[in-house]
Amino acid sequence: MPLSFLKKKPKGTLFSIAFYNLENLFDTIDDPDTLDDEFTPEGEKRWSRKRYKRKLYKLAKTISEIGANTTHDVPVLVGVAEVENERTVQDLIGAEPLRDIDYGYVHYDSPDERGIDAALIYRKKNFKVLYSEPITLYVNNPDGQRDTTRDILYVHGVLNGEPLHVFVNHWPSRRDGEVETDYKRIKAAETLVGFIKDIEEELPDSNYIIMGDFNDGPDSKSIQTLMQLQNLYNPSEKLVTQYRGTANYKRQWSMFDQIIFSHNFLNYEKGTHSFAHANIFDEAFLTEFKGKYRGTPYRTFAGRKYIGGYSDHFPVYIQLKYNK
Repeated sequence: MPLSFLKKKPKGTLFSIAFYNLENLFDTIDDPDTLDDEFTPEGEKRWSRKRYKRKLYKLAKTISEIGANTTHDVPVLVGVAEVENERTVQDLIGAEPLRDIDYGYVHYDSPDERGIDAALIYRKKNFKVLYSEPITLYVNNPDGQRDTTRDILYVHGVLNGEPLHVFVNHWPSRRDGEVETDYKRIKAAETLVGFIKDIEEELPDSNYIIMGDFNDGPDSKSIQTLMQLQNLYNPSEKLVTQYRGTANYKRQWSMFDQIIFSHNFLNYEKGTHSFAHANIFDEAFLTEFKGKYRGTPYRTFAGRKYIGGYSDHFPVYIQLKYNK
């Protein structure tokens, strides 16, 4: 869908907010302080400038189209996971499909051993950043060693004049087993709950959007720990089915990518936003189009084999209606 269509249709009062795990958006430069060797021209994945540029274009094209069939515009906020550094975020919003959009970003380097981080991309005309910080996640492995995982990105800002607290998450993976690593994601939830409670003491009844790849589904203990705050709503619970999700592993769908928000967005009040819609952005162009993996995310690599897709996750998004 060409971006020219954005100029032809009138802008409405709907605004899209998205989250997208970009699946290893690494540049081609070797960082001696992180485990990024495989994503270099000499590495096992033969990660070249051409492949990097192709991936940037595809991801930027995807972001430009999320929710556009109803908003006729690009998202106002996009949380992203698995960006290597600030340069990759700059390259993403500088890629052709997004180049002319007034996007800014918030990014911090995290202690993740692979060097992957979270970031928030925002449209400057709709969102103003007031404050931001990385929330360090202190988790120890069974041997007592610190698990160097991603920070939680916190951004306090104003969306179309309404104050908003945004959290972008990429919780610890299940690489060593779901049950074996469960405590790490519960710790992430507890850390976030504590941070929000501190905000509530100073700014009660605030607006929250909590997005990310939680590496757990809506029914998991970690997400339910987060939902104990009781002023949160998770539309993802109604999106996941055995036939649909945001990632697919061994032919089973999962809904690890979610956007959770505070109950304030379920109310109607002039000068505020109200929740209108939530969905998985799983358009056909983002899927494998043939074979046994047909319909699942069209990823960049299958193991070590380069297949040139987008990501191993579909984006998720919500839409908010501005009440005039």
